[in-house]
Amino acid sequence: MTFDLIIRNSTVIDGTGRTPGFQADVGICGDRIEAIGDLSQAEADTVIDATGHIVCPGFIDVHVHSEIALLTGVHRYAEVQQGITTQLLTPDGFGWTGLSPERTRELWTYTRFSVGEVAMPIGWQTPEDYLRLFPNNSAANVYPQVPHCAVRLSACGWDARPATDDEIAQMADLTRQWMEAGAGALNLGLDYQPSANADFRELVALCKVTAEYGGIYAAHVRYHTIGRVAAWEETIALSRAANIPVHISHERVNDENADLLDRIERENIDLTFESYLYPAGMTHLYMMLPMKFQVGSPDEVNARLEDPGIRAESVAELKTWLGRGDQIVGYTGSGRYAGERLCDLAARANTSLEDFAYDLIFQEREHHAVIFPWQIDPEVAEQTVTRTATHPRMMIASDGIFNIPHPHPRGFGCFARVLGHFVREREVLTFEEAIYKMSGFPAQRFNIPDRGELAVGKAADLVVFDPDTVAARSTFENPTLPPVGISHVFVNGQSVIANGEPTGALPGQVLRRV
Repeated sequence: MTFDLIIRNSTVIDGTGRTPGFQADVGICGDRIEAIGDLSQAEADTVIDATGHIVCPGFIDVHVHSEIALLTGVHRYAEVQQGITTQLLTPDGFGWTGLSPERTRELWTYTRFSVGEVAMPIGWQTPEDYLRLFPNNSAANVYPQVPHCAVRLSACGWDARPATDDEIAQMADLTRQWMEAGAGALNLGLDYQPSANADFRELVALCKVTAEYGGIYAAHVRYHTIGRVAAWEETIALSRAANIPVHISHERVNDENADLLDRIERENIDLTFESYLYPAGMTHLYMMLPMKFQVGSPDEVNARLEDPGIRAESVAELKTWLGRGDQIVGYTGSGRYAGERLCDLAARANTSLEDFAYDLIFQEREHHAVIFPWQIDPEVAEQTVTRTATHPRMMIASDGIFNIPHPHPRGFGCFARVLGHFVREREVLTFEEAIYKMSGFPAQRFNIPDRGELAVGKAADLVVFDPDTVAARSTFENPTLPPVGISHVFVNGQSVIANGEPTGALPGQVLRRV
């Protein structure tokens, strides 16, 4: 038999988490895996000798702010160089479809910290208008979710109030449009505007529509407004009320939620979560203001910041969040401060940390992003990350942000770091377990077709890496360095990474829910 590609002499790890790695060749024809086994007598147009290497399914990033970077910018291959072949759209409910031109501009402005300083035409009226941007114009596949921020903005504007019956019906219709387009989940950012204004009744209604199609609920939960434990409780209650599987974004396991996780296991609650396994997050400083001051369009919020009374209350709130002040500026619209710590900048300006942060918001408006290290002891942070990495309900997701000067290193190293740090160096996971958390598990959870398993007949999304050298190089000081040890990545049978470098191919497609 003749193949388009044969990967010879590899250790195959199939992504299921059940089968130990085994020695085999892998034969590919077109965009499909056609054979796994001894192909020493077969011929191929291209042959890769993978002696000493692992071949596995392409990785799936279920929470990443990459979609605009995939279409534009210098970092469109950043995730693919880690072996990520499928990336989910609309994390935190960020999306820009079905809106008036003015509302589109407002939401694009509000989400600027996550898409970077990118100039591109915006104004997509339907899910298909947006999804047609990606086929053969992206290095990775994309998979749609319902962008709740856009859905709510279309029906209710920026108003901080419960939706009316008519507005819920309108949101249900928009949710149905996305599910008909193949979305796998309703995705929300309940600490972001305007998703934060949704009440439980609204969420149940939209979840019931999503559940009709076999979709799931995936959310950045209400950490800032009701607290982490209460936010988990709300998510559990929502699962029961709407009879829908639920998934929590960028979480960790520690003493605060350990009892909850035990209860979830005992009561067989259909809940999963993901983590990037770094002891730091990244967002804009608006999130550290009192929620009542975050409400409204960007112009309304920025006008509010001029009020001295609001400044005084906000500065007090900022002080509680900023702690040591070791937050790192990712970018500003003016080009100042990228890569510098807030405490150093405040000292240089001879002002308090919280006043400097407020001034930064006021001066830069939406054009800023900041890395937030956890304000806990480093030893406790390491213990927390380890507990998280090994939890059976946890999958890997980077929450990466791109197209800015100094991003979080997770967007450039998260998946490679799991393989190098947590598997090879610390041995808290096996390669089989880690690969399952990065491929088979997310594919099953989000109903992504033909991905997540290396098997005959499945899509030829594949990664070849050296288990002895694979590692992340990105750091908080130098966050955009690509990983090492990942030699080849194939998307739909086409080589997108060869010998660790992008090939320039853009074979990505829109995948749709099973």
